[in-house]
Formats: sequence, C-alpha cells, structure tokens
Amino acid sequence: MKQTWRWFGPRDLVSIDDICQAGAHGVVSALHHIASGAVWTPDEIAKRHREIATMQDGSPSGLTWDVVESLPVSEAIKRQVGPWRDHIAAYKESLRNLADSGIRIVCYNFMPVLDWTRTHLNWRLSNGATCMRFDLTDFVAFDLFILARPGAEKDYPTETITAAKARFAEMPAARREELERTVAFGLPGSVENLSLEDLRGLLATYAEIDADTLRANLVAFLEEVVPVAREVGIRMCCHPDDPPFALLGLPRIMSTEADYAFVMKAVDIPENGITLCSGSLGVHPGNDLPGMMKRWGERVHFIHLRNTTRESAGLPCSFHEAEHLGGDTDMVALIEQILREEARRKAAGRDDWNIPMRPDHGQDILDDLNRKGQPGYPAIGRLKGLAELRGVMTALSARLDQLAE
Repeated sequence: MKQTWRWFGPRDLVSIDDICQAGAHGVVSALHHIASGAVWTPDEIAKRHREIATMQDGSPSGLTWDVVESLPVSEAIKRQVGPWRDHIAAYKESLRNLADSGIRIVCYNFMPVLDWTRTHLNWRLSNGATCMRFDLTDFVAFDLFILARPGAEKDYPTETITAAKARFAEMPAARREELERTVAFGLPGSVENLSLEDLRGLLATYAEIDADTLRANLVAFLEEVVPVAREVGIRMCCHPDDPPFALLGLPRIMSTEADYAFVMKAVDIPENGITLCSGSLGVHPGNDLPGMMKRWGERVHFIHLRNTTRESAGLPCSFHEAEHLGGDTDMVALIEQILREEARRKAAGRDDWNIPMRPDHGQDILDDLNRKGQPGYPAIGRLKGLAELRGVMTALSARLDQLAE
C-alpha cells in the first residue's frame, strides 16, 4: 500500500513538514474552500500541488498529491433539483482539470446534508487520551430537544426516548451548546458549516426523498461522470456512510456490502469503485471487512484504515474511535487481504497495484492534547496508527513472500 496522509491545506495545524517526518509517501487533500457545484480550476489545483510539494523553508517535500478527498457532490445533484445538471457539468470539468494535473483517484460521498456525524469530538479515555465518539442517547437528545425535528419521536423506541429525556434534563447549558456545534461540525476551510436553522431547512428538502430515490439519483450521477473519469484516467471511489445507519430521518444508501454491490453492478465500469473505510463500515456489525476486501478488492481504489468500538448492540448504536489495532475490525486480517489483492494486480500487470492507504482518524495523545488541531486528525495519534499499520504490513508482506516461494 502507498502510505498517504490527509492534509486540509495551509490552515491545517499538521504541516507538510510534519507529514514528511511521519514517513508518509503521498498526500490526500481537497479544495475545501470551493463551494459544492463549482468548478475546480487549473490554477487552484496547481496551487494545491505546489503547497504539497514545498516544505516550510521552501525546499522540496518529495510529496505528491495522490488522492482527492473529496470532490463534493452538491445537494442539488443528490436531490436532482435546481441547477443539478449545471453542477454535474462542473463536476465533469473538475475531473478533467484534475486529470490534467496528474490526479488519478477521486474520493466522494453521497451522504445527504451531513458528512460524518459525532456527538463528542474530544471524549476522554481512561488513559487520558481523547477520541471522537457517537453517543446514541446524546444524539437522540439533540434530535428531539435541540433540533426539535418534527416527527423525530417516531424514529426511536420508547426506552431510547426516555433515556434521552433524562440525559437532556441533566445536561448543562454548555454541553447543550457543544452538542449542537458538534453534530453540525464542518471541515477546516469549508464554506458550508451549518447553523441549526440551516440544518432544519436542509432536512426539510429531503422530506419526499427516500432511500430508493436517493440510490437512483446516485446511479444517475455515476452514469454521467464515470464515463468521463474513464476517459481521462481517473478512478472514482465512494466513501461509506458515517455512521452506517439512518440519522435525522435522512436516507442512507452506502452502509453495507450489499449497498456497494448494487452500485458496482448498476454502473459496471472498473473506474466506478470503493473507498474501503474500515472505521465507517466497521460500525455495522453485518459488515465483514476482510471478506469484503476479498470479494470486491478489484474495485477498491482507496483505503482508510481506522477502527471503532461498538458500545451497544444493534443499530443505531453508540461507538467510539478505537486505536488502529484495537476495536471491532480484525485489522491484521483486513491488511492481509489488501496485500493479496495488490499481489494479484501486480501479477496481472495493473498499474494501480499499489493502493493508496491513509491512517484515518486517530486518538489525541501526548502533545496532540495541547495542539487543538482538527478533531479526528491529530499529528501524533495518526503517526502512532501509521507506525502500527506499517508494522503489520511489513510482517505480513514478508510472510506472504515466503509462502509464494
């Protein structure tokens, strides 16, 4: 696997110098300051390439921009309303501009309204580290009593509502405000951070859109853009829902292996592929990550390696971000399947045999706790995760080489 690192641009407190010292070989980035539906121009793309290629003292970093995460799909495209056809045209132009700059992998998602969703950005663990967490009771309290979404009570069993009511009654005002900010949290540099009123308005626009409609809109989007991606040499890969279950009455359509199977078969072109995020998919107890990699590896274009621990049974559930080799996903078994897929590709002469991977998320440890960087993306916590994953990769590679002899 090519070891990469997510970077949010010049405002990221983790610098290009830090990424070099972590030992990553490539960078995953995006132009978060450009609104969804707008064209990524050659000038803006070239500027990001230069930023990644240059250390703080002006010397070459040796790093390359290998993966775009994400080229966002607008809400208009997801709902097929307003200027959605113009936005698809802009998406195609952005793909062509990215390809001209040397980009070959574009990650995107089709989650309506919200990207990843958590209730805690800095939840304290017993060892003093902090991590991101989704607490179901807190989330239901937000839905019912802060957002006050009409009809929300129909989505939850009585015992969950009772627990949320009790939790909210004892929740200090500061925690209520923190919970509101956390649920609508955006990425650094984004132009689309949401207020509570923004969120209510966007949810209302999905009142008539169910999972079947959203899935059909995804297929229609891919039918338009994947042929362009194939033409210009870009592999597209859809990130799973995070978390992999319905929230706020919104449909979720990329949460399971069956969801991916449907979309891969609906647009059966090799460039229509998968971002295998072991953290997002791993929250769903029905997802077998090593098995999914074995069955669908030829369509996996990008990999996020992280782990989560489910705190309750069933779905929806509470969970938190675990250490990379902890949690509910068997990371060693998953990495073995990834390495086997890479070996198959190399033997077949595929030029994409070296699949880019990044250590996704991470717990805040040591000086991360003082740095106050992007939640989920600490410098030292991700470095620890990358070192652990690199060790597994090295050991398994040696063993697989021995077996092949």
